[in-house]
Amino acid sequence: MAPQTRRTAFPKVFIERDTDSEQSSSEEEEEQEEEPPSEEENENEEKIEDSIDSKKKGKATITISLKKVCKVCKKAGHEAGFKGATYIDCPMKPCFLCKMPGHTTMTCPHRVTTEHGVIPAPPHKNTRNPVEFMFERQLRPGITSIKPAYVIPDQVNCAAIRYHSRRVTCLEFHPTNNHILLSGDKKGQLGVWDFAKVYEKTVYGNIHSCILNNMRFSPANDGTIYAASSDGTISCIDLETGISSSLMNLNPDGWQGPGSWRMLYGMDINSEKGVVLVADNFGFLYLVDTRSNNQTGEAIMIHKKGSKVVGLHCNPVQPDLLLSCGNDHFARLWDMRRLEAGSALCNLEHRRVVNSAYFSPLSGSKILTTSQDNRLRIWDSIFGNLDSPSREIVHSHDFNRHLTPFRAEWDPKDPSESLAVIGRYISENYNGTALHPIDFIDINTGQLVAEVMDPNITTISPVNKLHPRDDVLASGSSRSLFIWRPKEKHDVAEHLDTKKIVVFGVDGKKRSKRFMDDYDDDDSDDEKFNSKGKNVKAKNSQKETTRNSRKAKR
Repeated sequence: MAPQTRRTAFPKVFIERDTDSEQSSSEEEEEQEEEPPSEEENENEEKIEDSIDSKKKGKATITISLKKVCKVCKKAGHEAGFKGATYIDCPMKPCFLCKMPGHTTMTCPHRVTTEHGVIPAPPHKNTRNPVEFMFERQLRPGITSIKPAYVIPDQVNCAAIRYHSRRVTCLEFHPTNNHILLSGDKKGQLGVWDFAKVYEKTVYGNIHSCILNNMRFSPANDGTIYAASSDGTISCIDLETGISSSLMNLNPDGWQGPGSWRMLYGMDINSEKGVVLVADNFGFLYLVDTRSNNQTGEAIMIHKKGSKVVGLHCNPVQPDLLLSCGNDHFARLWDMRRLEAGSALCNLEHRRVVNSAYFSPLSGSKILTTSQDNRLRIWDSIFGNLDSPSREIVHSHDFNRHLTPFRAEWDPKDPSESLAVIGRYISENYNGTALHPIDFIDINTGQLVAEVMDPNITTISPVNKLHPRDDVLASGSSRSLFIWRPKEKHDVAEHLDTKKIVVFGVDGKKRSKRFMDDYDDDDSDDEKFNSKGKNVKAKNSQKETTRNSRKAKR
């Protein structure tokens, strides 16, 4: 006998379409849609019969909906989000920029003028606070009262495309060599780039196993750098050889589940006390002695238990003052001579997560914070009333996933301590292209001093660092690095020299291509990259290829 196959009844599938989006523009199609009411009745009868049959057979009908669904509120009937360079607001939500109802993002007054609603800082104020009076007498005379003209690096001078295999997470300039830029990425790699020579690439990939969140140079040796990673380790790295030693490991037993895995985020160095300060994702602070390279004391809870401490900064004038910020919506001011749980000098409350908090670079008397509620908050004096910020500046830096958090940073060269730089999240339409500028903001008035952009850089630039001595801006966008310098008058009509743009492929070799040609996505990986390879050999091979190319040009 022939084998008998069992016939199974599959459920009926119906497809619902959005009639608003599927309307035809021709009159003939409209007439055809209006003609057959009897066919619709027959279809309804067939649907009822099929549903009855499916219920009898124990099969439920499957309905597939092709209607418009909002990506913001997840409701049907409308669309919202980015369409090219234009952001379409969700009618069920407030403005995406200022988080206030009553208007759209495109018509938001803070988008038109960043200084909208900002109360400018007074030119001079009399105070009765004795501590602030002493500060004014001792430190303020060293700070110029006349605000100099801002020098904005607004033109890409050189770039290393696809320098890293994952997105850039942090940048740091060398303290003595003006042309050395260090960069960390999501894969835990450390890059050392001499942007004066451009073509030389050195990436140490065997230091950390995951995100390199922060790094600081050793005050005693400019050839040594400390790095903190999400693998729970602090490493001390020799930049010449790439050899690293682990100072502290919070996960000695390896992966035991997300509830016990500790990751290090915030980091800074107190040169007077000779300690490295790091904080983890459970709200604890750790101190590591730079002389013995060992942890000193017990971990101290400085933020809410279970919350990330993403930023640490020691005051440049009074190193005993420590500023921390975290995911518990607070930035906290501490006295390092009395570091205990719950002993913060002041708690600076925010509405959402605080991405960064920094003292002003020269006097150390101001505080600048970046929060996920699209606000930059400034406190003009740490000796005055810290219950509320001196001013709030609305700026677009609230993001979703797969981006390094935006952090507003001071210009270390500005004697007036009024200029800050930060990348922008919401794109702007420039000649039909969606670009994400880098903003220079005067924090005293809230005015947008400059917005720098390049038509070839279409990705977001969340990581930005101003040079402490030169008029140079370094930015990390996706996996690439860019160096910006001020545009000179004779360079206005000239194009960027293609010799200063180097594109690194997946095999680590440089290719001479057009600027940002064949640019990859933000979170793309290069599976061919060998993170365990010896980087010294890779560096030598890069130098050899550079020499050969130079000989060929000659």
